[in-house]
Amino acid sequence: MNSIPRIRFAHLPTAVEDMPRLTAALGGPKLLIKRDDQTGLAFGGNKTRKLEFLVAEAKEQDACLLITGGAMQSNHCRQTAAAAAKFGLDCILVLAGEHQEEPTGNLLLDFLFDADVVWVEKREARDAKLQEIYQTAQESGCKPYLVPYGGSSPTGALGYAFAVEEMLGQGIRPDWIVFGTSSGGTHAGLVLGQRVFGYGGKILGISIDEPEEKLKAHVAALASEASEKLGPRIQFSPDEILANDRYCQAGYGVFGEGEREAITLFAQNEGILLDPVYTGRAAAGMIDLIRQGFFKKDETVLFWHTGGQPALFAGKYQNEIL
Repeated sequence: MNSIPRIRFAHLPTAVEDMPRLTAALGGPKLLIKRDDQTGLAFGGNKTRKLEFLVAEAKEQDACLLITGGAMQSNHCRQTAAAAAKFGLDCILVLAGEHQEEPTGNLLLDFLFDADVVWVEKREARDAKLQEIYQTAQESGCKPYLVPYGGSSPTGALGYAFAVEEMLGQGIRPDWIVFGTSSGGTHAGLVLGQRVFGYGGKILGISIDEPEEKLKAHVAALASEASEKLGPRIQFSPDEILANDRYCQAGYGVFGEGEREAITLFAQNEGILLDPVYTGRAAAGMIDLIRQGFFKKDETVLFWHTGGQPALFAGKYQNEIL
């Protein structure tokens, strides 16, 4: 396996816990949870695993500035800003949405980590603004590093390839892994790790905002490209990727009854907090699939918690959760 630059700062391995009360409440398969909400950086989350590789790549390139983008309550932007602060790098975030006078949730933390925030009204304008800022930074003499949306590049995906190795090293081999998928980096890393490290279960991504076929094609391509960083290319096809887009029809960040119920069930049965955008929606999908009998009762399902709890305290969601 190739030697890959990595700076180890995440709190790993993250714990795997049984969820006996939630298992009993749903009357379905045995439920486990992998606590990547406890990766340690700025309240944790899945992006920290990716940033171990992305920041290492930026440092190797002598970058002095991290540039990335996301939604107003982006977990990825919060963790990127924290990583920049930790390693003495400047940080510019391009956020899509209406600027609010009193920052809450992840946005409050972005400012606390001293990130510069640039606003665009619509998500579609974000990429052009990122490129404009990147070009300006290059011309100023400060070498920038563009962190992809969600940290979802071949480099970033490696974080979750090695997360599979970590899980297997903990003696955990569930029949299913279920998690929220959007920009595809976590998903691609998991399927790559499945192949490289010999995990025999199934990996199901609950789409947060992308159509199923588009997501499958993107994840397959990203996993294939990421494999070249480990050794000879492994070609993944969209047919090998498992994804479900039935639970994202309301749109990105739209909080509904499914998310509310999932957050409540996890909190009241296991004392575990989910977030309103990603893990809440992914858990809502898993709960519905359990009720439909999608999983066999004698199977074990591991819910991979990707973090995001600061969004619980965002003004947008505070009055909707209870």
